[in-house]
Amino acid sequence: MFCVYILYSPSRNVYYKGFSEDVEKRLGYHLNSSGKYTSGTDDWKIVYVQKFELKSAALREEKRLKKLNRASIERLIKG
Repeated sequence: MFCVYILYSPSRNVYYKGFSEDVEKRLGYHLNSSGKYTSGTDDWKIVYVQKFELKSAALREEKRLKKLNRASIERLIKG
């Protein structure tokens, strides 16, 4: 299973969109990483996950999510 996810950092008030086969493991990476975007805060929370059987479909959705503005992301999360 392939997943597209959105993380939220309350301290930075930002969203991060990504792709992974294991969202919980990926969250751990973000919480402990020295990555450019997710480093510097340890309060990332998973706020959205969508699962796909095909990797290509998940990657297409990740690309679409990354183009959305904040209001669209927040509507998506609230469902």
